[in-house]
Amino acid sequence: MNQKYSDTIAAISTAVSSSGIGIVRMTGKEAFEIADKIYVGKKEKHLGDQKSHTIHYGFIEDSGRTIDEVLVMLMRAPHSYTGEDTVEINCHGGVYVVKKVLEILIKYGARPAEPGEFTKRAFLNGKLDLSQAEAVGDLISSQNEYARQSSVNQLKGSVKKEINEIRKEIIYHTAFIETALDDPEHINVDGYGETLKEVVDHLLAKIKKLLSTCDNGRIIKEGISTVIVGKPNAGKSSLLNALLGEERAIVTDIAGTTRDVLEEHINLQGISLNIMDTAGIRNTEDIIERIGVDKARDHIEKADLILYVIDASCALDENDREIFEMICNKRSIILLNKSDLKTIVKRKDVIDELELAKNKIIIYENEFNYAIRIAEISAKNESGIKELEEIVKEMFFGGEISFNDEIYITNVRHKAALKSAYESLCKVNESIEMNMPEDFYSIDLMDAYESLGNITGETIGEDLVNEIFSKFCMGK
Repeated sequence: MNQKYSDTIAAISTAVSSSGIGIVRMTGKEAFEIADKIYVGKKEKHLGDQKSHTIHYGFIEDSGRTIDEVLVMLMRAPHSYTGEDTVEINCHGGVYVVKKVLEILIKYGARPAEPGEFTKRAFLNGKLDLSQAEAVGDLISSQNEYARQSSVNQLKGSVKKEINEIRKEIIYHTAFIETALDDPEHINVDGYGETLKEVVDHLLAKIKKLLSTCDNGRIIKEGISTVIVGKPNAGKSSLLNALLGEERAIVTDIAGTTRDVLEEHINLQGISLNIMDTAGIRNTEDIIERIGVDKARDHIEKADLILYVIDASCALDENDREIFEMICNKRSIILLNKSDLKTIVKRKDVIDELELAKNKIIIYENEFNYAIRIAEISAKNESGIKELEEIVKEMFFGGEISFNDEIYITNVRHKAALKSAYESLCKVNESIEMNMPEDFYSIDLMDAYESLGNITGETIGEDLVNEIFSKFCMGK
């Protein structure tokens, strides 16, 4: 290992703020020795003589001055997070106190840790594979229950196990082919292409299944990109306020109040929605309002979900028909708002307009990917909001996500590696169909093996490793 990663590092592992407890973590071959230089226990015991996974009460001192009263946790290699001797000092959580303890550790021989260096050492020392290490970062940054569960599942090795099983199958057949090519007198590969094709087809199916989870995986991790659209005064801002549970957006009777995109993050029954309230879509001569309308159109194109708010107390017009054309091939929920008033627009009217919009822009059935749902609400009275939440959950995850057996690919890097492996295995099948020599099979098999190794970190370069861990928080 590089000398840089065999020295002793230290960092504050809790938020630097006024709190009850602060933790300063130190790991490396000199961790116990450095700790003994500043720790004073009541019984004058040396930490270096104590057993692993024990906690000791005492004080941190420097040049005869008591800095803080602490609890010190000891973990000996290899039974620690990093696989190295590790000391965690639990001190009082004041900003000055934890910084002072870290300063003293550095004074007596520790080096300030780089962002993510503790987890990086866990990876380099074989305690975690790269997919598990990345799951640590995802767990820290998770913003909803599903993201947390997915990260925990990956941290426990769900992705690692699946990838390793596929790689094991690939390397077995690659080794067989290579051995046969080296010793053709004793190993016959006649007809082996048919056997290999069955294996490759099975592996392609497994990778395809993993790739099919990427969209939901991205949504679990990043949230559903949601855009609220509609004509001016349809109740878009009122809907946003109802979902947020607070008066965040300005609501008035003046058409065109919302002129820019207002972005908020909400948690909806364990699902994150990155929600945008947009300017009312209509033909307007107001230059500033027109810019807002253009932004709304752009966001519709990129959104995962459209919430189209219709003022059901007013008749549909050309502006509504334009919106129907924009959303008819998008995953959308059409909300007939103001159900507390006498309504004119009914569900059948919406269905008829959607059919007209589909025919107008010539959408074929196989292109109409997402069913559009319709619900009646009153954003003002907050009625129908619970039904809306259930519809969102059902549209994206069939009403429920289970992490018992299902693996969700939430990492863009993992998705790219899986696609690369899939393409390489497709080339193997092409070579088999063209009756190419067996060494062509092994070349593409090894390409797939290498691509999948990027996920677990077995075939990844040092530069990419450094880039991945540089995104971690300090102290982790």
